[in-house]
Amino acid sequence: MSELVEEHPSRVRDHLRGRAPADDLFWRLFVANAFVFVAGATVLALSPATVSTPIAVGEVAVLAVGLALLLVVNALLVKASLRPLADLTSLMQRVDLLRPGARSPVTGHGDIAQLIHTFNDMLDRLEAERATSSARTLAAQEGERQRIARELHDEIGQSLTAVLLVLKRTVDRAPDDLRDELRTVQETIRDSLEEVRQVARRLRPVVLDDLGLLSAIGALAADFSDASRIPVTRELDRRLPALSRSAELVLYRIAQESFTNIARHAGATGVTLSVTGVRDAVVLRIRDDGKGLDGPAEGAGIRGMRERALLVGADLSVDSPASGGTEVRLVVPVQPGKG
Repeated sequence: MSELVEEHPSRVRDHLRGRAPADDLFWRLFVANAFVFVAGATVLALSPATVSTPIAVGEVAVLAVGLALLLVVNALLVKASLRPLADLTSLMQRVDLLRPGARSPVTGHGDIAQLIHTFNDMLDRLEAERATSSARTLAAQEGERQRIARELHDEIGQSLTAVLLVLKRTVDRAPDDLRDELRTVQETIRDSLEEVRQVARRLRPVVLDDLGLLSAIGALAADFSDASRIPVTRELDRRLPALSRSAELVLYRIAQESFTNIARHAGATGVTLSVTGVRDAVVLRIRDDGKGLDGPAEGAGIRGMRERALLVGADLSVDSPASGGTEVRLVVPVQPGKG
């Protein structure tokens, strides 16, 4: 019973009072309508107007005007009573847990105000639970990426390196008519080894730990430009405020996903990358001159970027400017005690 009281206080109060939550709205509407009808009846009773049999045309006009006034006043009162519910319905239709902070103002009285307050509390809990579950999922994802990167580097990479050493000795002892073919195989294995190393670097950004955020972002842009043949103009502020390890990783991953989206979908001929420091934040901006976003719906890549941004309280916007292309802008706040 104590758990029920803690989880649903308004429901328990209504149960103890012996009425359903909708009763309050019913009685509010009933009293408003009763007031209108009583006022109308009083006006008719005190007015000099009379109704004869058969009813005269002028009397019909008086009754019609009186009825119209009653309906207008009643409609205004009912609309005012239901306006908070209309605002709450509008919020329900547009709420998105990846864009937190949307709340309905607590207006009205009685159970209407309690309903709005309860809905806002529910959004608080859902956003907190979404952030917690996303943090766990992304932490597990990063751990799995590191495991795969280690296996690629330590096992497959070392195996290919060993094959290259054996192949080199074979080439040295092979007849002249086989050496060209063996050297071709040797180059193919070298290319495969380099691809394995690149995949491992993308999975586990060791450069982020070893050389810092700007070097890691710069290497990311260089790899993108080499692979896609799209030039990247860089504007990197060397005086960035200090960020936490998790904030740097979020910034790196969102930049990585942005470059991936440009290579796959944008059809761009140029990209601008900037990382700048402002008073209490680091701002990442990646803009391309491609075809822009296809529509209002966001794909899994952008929604994944939003989930990462929420982990560190960052503000992410993905827009298509009027001049064309797509711009990704991430504002990562500096945590207290950093910088």
